[in-house]
Amino acid sequence: MTRILPLLAGMLLVAGCSGAGTPADNVAATEDSAGALPEGNALPPPDFETVPPSETALPTDSWIGKWIGPEGLVLDIQPQDDPGRYAITITLLDGTEKHEGTAESDRISFNRNGTTETIRAATGDETGLKYLAGKQDCLMIKQAEGFCRD
Repeated sequence: MTRILPLLAGMLLVAGCSGAGTPADNVAATEDSAGALPEGNALPPPDFETVPPSETALPTDSWIGKWIGPEGLVLDIQPQDDPGRYAITITLLDGTEKHEGTAESDRISFNRNGTTETIRAATGDETGLKYLAGKQDCLMIKQAEGFCRD
């Protein structure tokens, strides 16, 4: 019995230092610097601002900026005042074109020479352009008309 008492005392001492606080300790952790509990004994709400759904970013917003194609070709996408609307500038071998595009899910559609075209995410291999082969962060309008960032 005399050997068991020191062992039990040691176990109680270790258990008391384990970091598992009592309910009173947990309540004390929620007190502010003045020692007062938040109203209703609840934790205060986190500090963040809720953004209305109409102001959330679209997947196509990550495409804003310049994309480079072979032989100096460039696709430049810039935001306009309305969400989901973009100013598109396409520089090809035969000149520069300017268009207005609209986000449609994971694509941007625009009208070029009476035809509806779409810009979509692609790999360099999907563009069919040897210069872009192996690249992963790319956009394409149609086969052989692709642009990448990496």
